[in-house]
Amino acid sequence: MSWIDYLVEPYLNYTSMEILLESIAMLTGILSVYFAKKDNILVFPTGLISTGLYVWICARVLLYADAGINAYYFIMSIYGWNIWSQAEAGRNTKKIESMAYRDKYILLLGSIFSFALIASILFFFTDSDVPFIDALTTTIFFGAMWLMARKKIEHWALWITADAISIPLYIYKGLGITSIQYLVFLGLAIAGLISWRKKMCV
Repeated sequence: MSWIDYLVEPYLNYTSMEILLESIAMLTGILSVYFAKKDNILVFPTGLISTGLYVWICARVLLYADAGINAYYFIMSIYGWNIWSQAEAGRNTKKIESMAYRDKYILLLGSIFSFALIASILFFFTDSDVPFIDALTTTIFFGAMWLMARKKIEHWALWITADAISIPLYIYKGLGITSIQYLVFLGLAIAGLISWRKKMCV
């Protein structure tokens, strides 16, 4: 079976509505990352649409941690939208910056705890067939979204890592459209890192 077959075959069993919703989630997700690359506040409203849909999509294919992280994205998009809105209104001077030592310490400890907790829950209490990979990507994405909302440039490195892991994961789970989205995400994340670095030097 070729990689094209892996992408296409699962959709033979999907309804038109399921395919449409995944396509909308993919397109708005790509738009959200594009706006993040541009340091544009539209990253958040487009992200709200995409993540809201992916809560349902991921739960449908037993990616429970990914469903949970999308719910977290949804909430953090509202939080980030508020912070960035204040900056645009002149009530806040939030600029792109690097992580402080304290942020790195919190991220490391939080990631270890999150992975252990999520992996244990998925392994012992759900029917997930990829508990550790699901927990790993979820943990990395959790940190990336937290850093992005706070305009820390290191969030791009986390997106790049998790995007690369997610591409084969979603192919395996029969979500070819979503795997293509993550391939685009990977390219945009690399471009975003370069773009934000240039803005920091201005």
